[in-house]
Amino acid sequence: MRTTTLSLFISMLVLCVVGICQGGALRKNFYKDSCPLAEKIVRDVIWKLAASDPALPAELGCDASVLLNSTPNNVAEKDAVPNLTLDGADIIDKVKDEVEKACPGVVSCADIIALAARDSVAFQFKKPMWEVLTGRRDGTVSLASEAVANLPQPSSDFATLRSNFAKKGLTLHDLVVLSGAHTFGHGHCDAFSKRLYNFTGKGDVDPSLDPTYAAFLKTQCKTLSDNTTTVDMDPESPQSFDNHYYVVLKQHKGLFQSDAALLTNKMSSNIVDELLNQNKFFTEFGQSMKRMGAIGVLTGNSGEIRKKCGVVNS
Repeated sequence: MRTTTLSLFISMLVLCVVGICQGGALRKNFYKDSCPLAEKIVRDVIWKLAASDPALPAELGCDASVLLNSTPNNVAEKDAVPNLTLDGADIIDKVKDEVEKACPGVVSCADIIALAARDSVAFQFKKPMWEVLTGRRDGTVSLASEAVANLPQPSSDFATLRSNFAKKGLTLHDLVVLSGAHTFGHGHCDAFSKRLYNFTGKGDVDPSLDPTYAAFLKTQCKTLSDNTTTVDMDPESPQSFDNHYYVVLKQHKGLFQSDAALLTNKMSSNIVDELLNQNKFFTEFGQSMKRMGAIGVLTGNSGEIRKKCGVVNS
């Protein structure tokens, strides 16, 4: 699965394992006095990049641990198998460089990720679609084993997905709403090709997949082992933030097994139906992003403010 700016933020938050922050340490305009132009700088850099790259939102955590590079003695989260297709770190680095010029050592990489995710979507509408509270600190530890243990897989069934989100204090409603982030980005063939060529081990196609769509996917992903070709996760509007993910899901054109899983439970299927209303999706997505943004954050004197997002301060 090719993950990008918005999905990068979601992936990072799902990785958090230190519990739920009650949100008291996060607040609006945290940098009002210490770096008053911080949020404007993030927005300006992201919007400038988005103007020349419409796919930017599809190319972008609580403590930004997934940005840390591996060291000779440790394999970091970004190099864990589930994160090998994660994009957007270079974009965060560009934003961080500009923020550091204005306010050295003040704004965390974790907050930059949260703001960049919002602003990458905001460019399409020329206004923010949700509020971001700030005040996060950066973590100093990054373990590949946490990514393997905590990130849902494209092949996850409904029970696994619900369990993953529940462990983070997120509801079934959050699961379905945040899955709408799949309106952006691409999926590698090997993340779903089993659905096309060997679903039950008998050379069969997943019967829950629309036959016409399955035939199209086979023209793109010609073998079970293709790990280089990518396909849009939302075949109707892959570069727009909208609710078309749910439209194609109802047509049984969800790319991953984890997408199709949302229709296997009555309650989650009902939520999918509700989100066919685009205005409702926009409202609910913003609320879920705000809730997720308070998960497991480091605040106060915990962690650090990294000078470079890829390495801990020496």
